[in-house]
Amino acid sequence: MGSIAYSSYRQHHLQPIHVVLFPYMSKGHIIPILNLAQLLLRRPGITVTLFTTPANRPFVEKSLANTTACIVDIPFPVSVPEIPAGVESTDKLPSMSLFVPFTRATKLMQPEFERLLEILPPVSFMVSDGFLWWTLESATKFGFPRFAFYGMNNYAMAVSRSVGINRLLSGPESDDELITVSEFPWIKVTRKDFNPPFTDPEPKGPLFELTMDQIVSVSNSHGMIINSFYELEPVFVDHEAKPNAWCVGPLCLGETPKTEPQSHPKPAWIQWLDQKLDQGSSVLYVAFGSQAEISSEQLKEIAVGLEESKVNFLWVTRNKESELGDGFEERVKERGIVVRDWVDQKEILMHKSIQGFLSHCGWNSVLESICAGVPILAWPMLAEQPLNARMIVEEIKVGLRVETCDGSVRGFVKWQGLQKTVKELMEGETGMEARKKVKELSEMAKNAMEENEGSSWRSLDMLISEITCKVE
Repeated sequence: MGSIAYSSYRQHHLQPIHVVLFPYMSKGHIIPILNLAQLLLRRPGITVTLFTTPANRPFVEKSLANTTACIVDIPFPVSVPEIPAGVESTDKLPSMSLFVPFTRATKLMQPEFERLLEILPPVSFMVSDGFLWWTLESATKFGFPRFAFYGMNNYAMAVSRSVGINRLLSGPESDDELITVSEFPWIKVTRKDFNPPFTDPEPKGPLFELTMDQIVSVSNSHGMIINSFYELEPVFVDHEAKPNAWCVGPLCLGETPKTEPQSHPKPAWIQWLDQKLDQGSSVLYVAFGSQAEISSEQLKEIAVGLEESKVNFLWVTRNKESELGDGFEERVKERGIVVRDWVDQKEILMHKSIQGFLSHCGWNSVLESICAGVPILAWPMLAEQPLNARMIVEEIKVGLRVETCDGSVRGFVKWQGLQKTVKELMEGETGMEARKKVKELSEMAKNAMEENEGSSWRSLDMLISEITCKVE
C-alpha cells in the first residue's frame, strides 16, 4: 500500500523531495544514517543533504562515494572546556564521562546550521539524531518536519518507558533483584539493566537535564525513525506505534554493494578467515565496540578464556599486546588473530567461517549479526546494551549470555565462565538452537527490506508519502 501510494505520488507530483540528515558525531550513530541516505536515494526524485563535521567528513564521503548525496560540513566548536582540541567524535574522547559536555557543545553548531539551511533548496523533512535535541528548534523555525533517530529497538524503548512510568526501579532493595515489567509481565529486569539518571531515586544534574531536553525534543518531533523491522518485535512495534514511530530497518541491508575492482587486495583478516574456511574451521568473532572501557584485569581474563576455549577466533580491539598478557598472540597464532585496525564488521560477520559473535550488544552489531545469521554471546557493557542482551537471549532467543562471577548483569567475567559459554555457543546444544533461530530471522530481515514489498521498505515509502502529501 505504501509503495503504491509513493509511486502514485511521484507520477503526479514531480517537485523534488529534499531530505536533510544530521547524525550525531559517533561511528555507531553515523553508520545507520549513512545507510538511510542510501535507501532514500534508491527512490526516484529524492535528494539528500547530510550534515557532518570536517573530521568526520572523510568517513562519510567514503561511504557515500557512489551516490548523489550532498555532504555539508559544520565546524565543530573549538575551545570547549574538557574536550581536547580536534576531537569531533565520541570515538576519540579520552573517556565517555565527557559525553555530556561533548553533546552540549553540539548546540553551538546551530547558528551555522541555520545559516546553511537558508541557502539550501527547500527541505521536505529532516532526520536528525535524538541526541541533537536542538535541531527541532531549527526545523520548527524553517517550517519542515523533524524525525528523531535513535539507534535503539522498540523492545528497549518500550521496556524503559514502562519501567520509568511505573517507577519500578524505586522499589527493589537490591540492584540485582528481578522486577516484573508491568505492561510486559513475562519480562523481568533488574536495576543494573539501566543507567543513571534512570536509576537515581531523585534524578538531577547535567546528564538528567540533557536527557530531559532530548526526551522533550523527541516527543515534540513529527515522529521517530527506528532501525528495526516489524517481524523481529511485533508486540513492541505495536506498543511504540502511538508516537508515530516508523520501522525502516535493518538499515545495514540498505547499504549500496561495494564496487571495488577485483584486483583490490583483501584485508589480512579476511584472508585469514578464507584460510579457516578452506580448512573447514568455524571462527568466533570478538568485538566490544569503540566506546567500551574494559579494565586491564578483565582484558586478561578475556584473553585466557579465548585461549583455553580452544576455538578459532578473530578479536578486534584497540588494546595493546601487553594488555592482553605476555606471549598471548604468539601462543594462539595458529587459531586466533588480533586486529587493531578499523574493520568492516558487516564483511566479517557475513564471512561463511564466522559461526558466533562475542558482542557488547550495541544495536548496530546485533542487527548485523542477525542479518548475517550469526548467533550472539551477549556481554553488555553500557547504555541500553543490557536490555538488548535480554532481548537477544530471552525474547528472540538468538544467543546466550556470558557467565559473570556473581550472576549479575554487569559482573566481572572470569576466564572459566567465558571459556564455558564460548564453547556452548560454538559447539553446544544452546548454540545450535540459537544458530537455527537466527538464520530464520536473517531471512525475515531480508524480506522486510525487499524493494517495494518488504514491511520496512513500505514503511519508509508511507512516511515519505505522508510528509510530501501534507506539504502539497
